[in-house]
Amino acid sequence: MNRAYLTGFGNEHSSEALAGALPVGQNSPQKVPYGLFAEQLSGTAFTAPRHANRRSWLYRIRPTALHGSFAAYTHPHCHNRFDEASTPPDQMRWSPFPLPTAPTDFVDGLFTMAGNGSAAARTGTGIHLYACNQPMQDRYFYDADGELLVVPQQGRLAIATELGVLEIEPQQVALIPRGVRFKVELPDGASRGYICENFGEPLRLPELGPIGSNCLANARDFEAPVAAYEDVEGEFELIAKFQGNLWRAPINHSPLDVVAWHGTHVPYRYDLRRFNTIGSISYDHPDPSIFTVLTSPSDTAGTANMDFAIFPPRWLVAEHTFRPPWFHRNVASEFMGLIHGEYDAKDASAGGGFVPGGASLHNCMSGHGPDAASHAKALATDTSKPQHVLDTMAFMFETRCVIHPTRQALDAPQRQRDYQHCWQGLQKHFDPSKR
Repeated sequence: MNRAYLTGFGNEHSSEALAGALPVGQNSPQKVPYGLFAEQLSGTAFTAPRHANRRSWLYRIRPTALHGSFAAYTHPHCHNRFDEASTPPDQMRWSPFPLPTAPTDFVDGLFTMAGNGSAAARTGTGIHLYACNQPMQDRYFYDADGELLVVPQQGRLAIATELGVLEIEPQQVALIPRGVRFKVELPDGASRGYICENFGEPLRLPELGPIGSNCLANARDFEAPVAAYEDVEGEFELIAKFQGNLWRAPINHSPLDVVAWHGTHVPYRYDLRRFNTIGSISYDHPDPSIFTVLTSPSDTAGTANMDFAIFPPRWLVAEHTFRPPWFHRNVASEFMGLIHGEYDAKDASAGGGFVPGGASLHNCMSGHGPDAASHAKALATDTSKPQHVLDTMAFMFETRCVIHPTRQALDAPQRQRDYQHCWQGLQKHFDPSKR
């Protein structure tokens, strides 16, 4: 399948795998070229404002209505049960989950860590891990509950979607819109990573305000796939996630049979290394919102349903300023993961608790910040000299609502029940006789 890409986030893209497959002048003519079917895929309400409307026209070999009846598909670890255990206010951290030893594909390798809201209410997020060691064979998947932001940490993924193929590696991400069918192949063998399932408004680029027209994630760096199709028949299964549960239906052909398409409800990939960071060039450490890659707006202006932020390599030049993130408590809640290297507010040499593949959760009003070793290092830094933060890529799913860990995440052996100890070395320095 073709691996070329179209650039620009949120654009009206068009692509055809056969010359002349895209109808000219109307979206659903009586007879589509090559005997194809016209089908519209709407990711927002028909009447959504033009700038926010997400829909695509697909010209396909068979319509998506062609499949058997769905039956419940029991998955031991993937769900939206965010109320099955009381959520403690503790800071939490997990070590990396191991790769599977038994044959496991992307769907069966899903593990729900936490979430909030619900697919039925069209608000909130689900946070999952994935770990797999074999490609999806004779099966396809789609999520009717939300769009999927896939963040690999180890191993490349080749995500074949209805609209074309996205190849991503660690430090790249893929955005798969709600309802788009796909399968996942593993060019490097075993792979693992993180997924944010967004039940709310589709992710978009944040407004830049006084920053101006440039910086952060630039629209031109997002890549959509060109059209590619499979025209194969056989015995396959279609897995659907619908209202928090998985369902399975027989299908006698590949649903990745779109020969041409145009629209805005489109999968994308983005290379996090292209993010254009900004920061203070005088004093003080700015709020983490300056690292926002994508945002899902809520019904409250300026308050996101979910933000995806990253902490990439960058220069720190603020003088007379505590340079790592200071100690803080937020009304928002933070789920963090580490893709590569070391996070600058957690010293890997002091226990190595936050490592690539791991995760942490700091919920509403739970105090957190640099560990004791990182704090001591920051106090000793000569802030008259610039500091180059290298060899790192951390990310954060931040939401306005409490993130509820699942029972299986709370009970997982990877949970570091001594996480709070990383702050116990902080010493009192207060002396009222010395300013």
